[in-house]
Amino acid sequence: MPAGAGAKKTKKRKKSVLKRAKQSRQREAVNRANRTQVRTAVKRLRAAIDSGDTKASADLLRPTLAALDHAIAKGVLHANTGNRYKSRLALAYNSLHTARKA
Repeated sequence: MPAGAGAKKTKKRKKSVLKRAKQSRQREAVNRANRTQVRTAVKRLRAAIDSGDTKASADLLRPTLAALDHAIAKGVLHANTGNRYKSRLALAYNSLHTARKA
């Protein structure tokens, strides 16, 4: 048996590498929380629109659009993606309200 066969080699890590890894984990947690908040808000608004509930959809529209804007500002969503979501939600909301008025 060769000498040192039982010893494992471990690579030394610089402080900067460890710090970047820690920052990455923290940023991942924040991004995940923001993404979850956006998805939940969008699901609730879509459910309210699909059920035809004008009061609930009116109450949920502004917070949902605000959550999308926040995610765009924080870099969780690309600007075009967020704006596409906002546009489609607004179209669905407006079609619901025009259908109710007619």
